[in-house]
Parts: sequence; structure tokens; C-alpha cells
Amino acid sequence: MARILSSSPEASRRMAKVRQKSTGAEVAVRRELYRRGLRYRVDFVVLKKPRRVADIAFPGRRIAVFIDGCFWHGCLEHATWPKQNAEFWRQKIESNRHRDADTCSRLLDAGWTVLRFWEHQSPIDAAETIAQTVGKANARRCTSTVGAHKKN
Repeated sequence: MARILSSSPEASRRMAKVRQKSTGAEVAVRRELYRRGLRYRVDFVVLKKPRRVADIAFPGRRIAVFIDGCFWHGCLEHATWPKQNAEFWRQKIESNRHRDADTCSRLLDAGWTVLRFWEHQSPIDAAETIAQTVGKANARRCTSTVGAHKKN
């Protein structure tokens, strides 16, 4: 089996500086959610083994939101494949895609609603979808408690 070498030291240093939390896209969506009066958790652990962290979560409603970077998650519309050390990067991005699919599957099996957005998508549109999902979850919670009180 061929050994895949990691990037050059310079490329590794550059990539280490790339934000993994609170990216511009995540912050833009969070600001819009906050403006709409929604409160949420940031970088919330939704699975412990294997450890998976949602960018935005509504734990009481079991809603996990992920804002995926076009490069790191292989957006079909915007991602580019590096020419230097191409096989290393292809494997890295494909493993990210596999992990994303596994995370969705595990969360759905655990009763979570999973929302994924690309960093290039409008934060206003993403926030609207999230707000509607939270609203529906709130309505289900209220509906499920109606008639739950015993009459004396």
C-alpha cells in the first residue's frame, strides 16, 4: 500500500491557521438567529463516542446545525482539489464527507433533527430554515402536552 505524505511544512502551518470554530459563515448565521430571538448552544457535543460537535445546537429540541466549509467538506459547487499532494487532500476531504454522513446517521438514529448548510449559502436563508425547524419542534412539544393534565 502506498504511503500518503502530508503537506509540506509551509502548507501545514498555513492550514493550521484556518479557523475550525466560529468561522465567518457560522458567526453570520448565529447573528441572524440571535436577531430573530432564538437562543442556542455553540460548539455543542451532540455525540460522545465518537465525539461529534454541532456548530449550533438546540439541545432541548434535539436540533443540530452544521455549517460546512466548501473546501473542507468537498462542496460540489465551490470546492477545489489541490494539485500539490493531491491524493493526501482527496483522502482528507473524502474522510470528512464520510464522517459527516456518519454523524447525520447517528444523530438521526438518536432522534435528532440535523440541518447542514454550506458556507456559501445565505446566512439569512439558513437562519430562516433553522427558525422554521425550531418553530415546528416547539409546536410539537406544545401539542404533545395538551390534554396531559388529569381532571379531578
